[in-house]
Amino acid sequence: MAISKQYNVPAEATLDVIGGKWKTITLCHLTQGPKRSGELMKLMPKITRKMLTQSLRELEADGLISRTVYNEIQLKVVYELTELGQSLHPLLTQLCLWGEQLIEHQMKQKDNKII
Repeated sequence: MAISKQYNVPAEATLDVIGGKWKTITLCHLTQGPKRSGELMKLMPKITRKMLTQSLRELEADGLISRTVYNEIQLKVVYELTELGQSLHPLLTQLCLWGEQLIEHQMKQKDNKII
């Protein structure tokens, strides 16, 4: 991760590293344990292979995930959170909880409009 950038507020640095729809969702899935890229594709059916590869490379470059290659008959690559990536677990949990509240709020709004 390059430290050459300057940020006005710490949240800007955080969003610079985990910002974007797919990076955050990928990190959320990796909090559940190591995954192969095929597993991540199944968990995120709307992501393209190109976008997943790009997100994984950026997360690895920023030190949030590690990539382990196993030389087996069929090449096996596993991604998992690094210690720095694990430190995001509380933040990712809060994002999920807030998302659940947002969905509930939107459902109530929708129900109120129907009546």
